[in-house]
Amino acid sequence: MSYPETNADERASLEQFLDFHRGRVLRALDGVSDAEAAARVLPATDMTVGGVVKHLSAVEDLWFSRKLLDVPSAEPWRSAPFDQDVDWEWHSAGEQTVAELRELYVTACRRSREVAGRFGLDYRARRPSFGDQDVSLRWVYLHMIEETAQHRGHLDLLLDAVRQARETRER
Repeated sequence: MSYPETNADERASLEQFLDFHRGRVLRALDGVSDAEAAARVLPATDMTVGGVVKHLSAVEDLWFSRKLLDVPSAEPWRSAPFDQDVDWEWHSAGEQTVAELRELYVTACRRSREVAGRFGLDYRARRPSFGDQDVSLRWVYLHMIEETAQHRGHLDLLLDAVRQARETRER
């Protein structure tokens, strides 16, 4: 997971930056226990390490499958009770192990790469976004870089709080 090349073409740059951030999300799970991944460690939010990873898994599927291809969501999203809990992926993450969350994210990212690899950057998503606007694969890459990097920042804060709580417990 090296830093993206500085002289790559547009497609390679987009792919490399997204994969760089994806790799950092996975690395954030290293050394985190199941209990720590499920713990609410910041009082101002109910975000958890596991919730961030599961949310990013859902977003991968949303943009690269639901939006670009207009196909039904993969599991667990297809049968998730979003009508009862719009933030289901955040709230249900505590029921899963770190290994399960890691696999969910790895699988979602692999599926996204496979879908994106079929199309050029100007390809228009089959399902409109933000009302009736169509978006290109280029836009999806940029949005996913933004989304993944933003949540990487959340993971940094959450992991700092997890480490602090661990140190406090160990004293």
